[in-house]
Amino acid sequence: MSDKPAGSEKKIAAGILGILLGAFGIHKFILGYTKEGIIMLLVTILTLGMLGFVMGIIGLVEGVIYLTKSDEDFVATYINGKKGWF
Repeated sequence: MSDKPAGSEKKIAAGILGILLGAFGIHKFILGYTKEGIIMLLVTILTLGMLGFVMGIIGLVEGVIYLTKSDEDFVATYINGKKGWF
C-alpha cells in the first residue's frame, strides 16, 4: 500500500502539463476543473493565440506551484479544497 493521499497521483501530470501546455488549460481538466479549463482554452483560441501567452504564463506558474507542494498540501488545496486558480 502506498502512503500517498488519494488524488496525489494527479500532481505530477497536472504540473507538467501546466508547464508545457498551460495555454490550453489541459492541467485544469486533469484536476476536474472543467469550467476553468474551458476558460483557458477559449481565451487562447478565440484570441487566435494573442492572449495564449498570458494563459501560458498562468499555466507555468500553476504547474510550478503544483510540483513544489507536498502531496498532502496538493490534495488538501486542489483535490479536497477545489481551489480553481493558483
